[in-house]
Amino acid sequence: MQIESSLANILTPTAIALGNFDGIHRGHLEVIRPVLADNSGAYKTVVSFDPHPQQYFTEQQRQLLTPHRERELILEQLGVQQLILLPFDRDLVKLSPQEFIDRIIDRQLQAKFISVGEDFRFGNQRAGSASDLVRLTAEIDIPTRIAALETNGDSRISSSRIRAALLAADLSLTQELLGRYYSIVGTVVNGQEIGRSIGFPTANLKYPAEKFLPRQGVYCVRVDIPGASQLPGIMNIGKRPTVDGINTTVEVHLLDWDGNLYDRQLIVYLHHFIRSEQKFPSLVALTAQIQADCDTARAFFQLDRAS
Repeated sequence: MQIESSLANILTPTAIALGNFDGIHRGHLEVIRPVLADNSGAYKTVVSFDPHPQQYFTEQQRQLLTPHRERELILEQLGVQQLILLPFDRDLVKLSPQEFIDRIIDRQLQAKFISVGEDFRFGNQRAGSASDLVRLTAEIDIPTRIAALETNGDSRISSSRIRAALLAADLSLTQELLGRYYSIVGTVVNGQEIGRSIGFPTANLKYPAEKFLPRQGVYCVRVDIPGASQLPGIMNIGKRPTVDGINTTVEVHLLDWDGNLYDRQLIVYLHHFIRSEQKFPSLVALTAQIQADCDTARAFFQLDRAS
């Protein structure tokens, strides 16, 4: 998949799904699927914004369900051919809806087909609606499809609902809203190796600072390692109060597996919440609890206990 932040280097013409797409949840997929099904020969393209518009206006770092690398991996797996990250800056913000269509959509993207969500807004002060986009692009013979809002129960699927589910450690609801398991992508870096000293070596993940983390605690996970099959394990998210930790860490222990993972990228899929993080009176008590957590994970994944 080609990834561009400059419109000077993009592949054209394009069939585009247009939006923020943080999380790439089931609602977003309804916007992207028509582009994947387009058979006009145009490049199947997702057009998003960097930084997220809310971050631009609030000037505060926004925690993302899918930081750039994660979003790229998901879109590539879907079959998207090109991801364009439009710089969300003063020049873009001041464009009127008509200017946005003339300059960006028509002239630079050379769009042949557009797909947006029902709640899509564009142009200065969000003046343009999805219906405005349909009307204005029809004048220059670009068909635009509006995807209806996807719902779960009585409520629409949204990134904010997914965040709330993650903070409640409700992974079943999270999976329903996303259409997949929530994941964390990171690179294994050196840690304090306390886990190894008590018989449970862990991979300490360096993850993007903007990554939205779920409730702190211990999870059953499956882990993708490049060049290996998906492996079961447990993951701890927290500050490790038993060893007087200060910073939040994400550490993964793989069941019945030992090897060198330093500098390798892992994709960790969250399957089940085991317990909240807690402080234990000793390393002996912590070790016993980690063993119990491993047993819980084995039961969850229906694995035989290692001999």
